Amino acid sequence: MTDFSSTGISRRGLLAAFAATAITAAPTFTNAAGFLRGAGDIRRLRMVSPRTGERLDTIYWVEGEYIPEALNEITLFMRDWRTDQTRVIDRRTVDIMAASHNLLDVNESYTLLSGYRSPQTNAMLRRRSSGVAKNSRHIIGQAADLRLGSRSVEQVYRAALACRGGGVGRYSRSNFVHMDCGPVRTWGR
Repeated sequence: MTDFSSTGISRRGLLAAFAATAITAAPTFTNAAGFLRGAGDIRRLRMVSPRTGERLDTIYWVEGEYIPEALNEITLFMRDWRTDQTRVIDRRTVDIMAASHNLLDVNESYTLLSGYRSPQTNAMLRRRSSGVAKNSRHIIGQAADLRLGSRSVEQVYRAALACRGGGVGRYSRSNFVHMDCGPVRTWGR
């Protein structure tokens, strides 16, 4: 199992140490516009992948600056696990995920079901299910399918919807929520 947490002493490590002491003091809502109100002054993303057994716990934004190394960790973590291919994950999607998580007020990590999908993987999934879009935002690194064990699909859906940052799909039968940074739209039951 790979752990994507930073352990070295680097710029990112120092920022993470600072952030770890300040995370409890970070306000839930800031003066930032739009959906980022829920992301806080320190933005953190926690996920687990049941497909690979990997865990990610990273602070990727501190005091107005994205941390490139953390964004690279997120991109690697959200790779297409079937092909091991990566594509840079759009920061807007990462922000929507973090803001939604913050609005839900949980410590639990997201379970990542799908992040980036190669065109080959997307085509294979389309053959198996009518619910997979031909031009999915997963193919361009702008979407994630997520769940939380301690929150219902409806709760996660409403938190993502409150961000007004992109598309939000509710998949109650499969127990996950789709979040993307495309046009604001909703679907599902």
